[in-house]
Amino acid sequence: MNWIIKNTKKLEFHTNLTELLRPIFEDLKTCTWFLSDLDSIAHEEIPFEFGEDYYILEQEDFEKLAKARVQIIWGVISAIPKNETIELDQNNLPYVEGNDDVWKDGNLQLSNSLIEIVAFDSSYTIIKFKNSNLSEKFKKYFDEAIELEKYK
Repeated sequence: MNWIIKNTKKLEFHTNLTELLRPIFEDLKTCTWFLSDLDSIAHEEIPFEFGEDYYILEQEDFEKLAKARVQIIWGVISAIPKNETIELDQNNLPYVEGNDDVWKDGNLQLSNSLIEIVAFDSSYTIIKFKNSNLSEKFKKYFDEAIELEKYK
């Protein structure tokens, strides 16, 4: 199941990874994280600087990012199982702006992603799941989340 968060009191700001991942973070501890098309505001220092087309972060570096006060304004964040290869097409990296497919239910831009988080202009956060148990945990915590297929 796939969800969109438009309004919530649980997030200090949209795509606040600390809160957004709270119900499922432990389940994703064995992932490598792929981030692309990022625009952000860091409210505190983080261990790396944004400005590249994409980033591949191991769990330790992603955890630092997820626990920092960083607002992801635009971007795609994907969790890939650690034992799988991230297959990239440099000419077709996951992106948000102008990509109508981010609004399609079940369409993850990296085929082997467990989840995909889409930050859309600080107004919406879309989170897509392949695993129904993770989706249920997320929805239980964010009861205000709307099914993506019903949001239009």
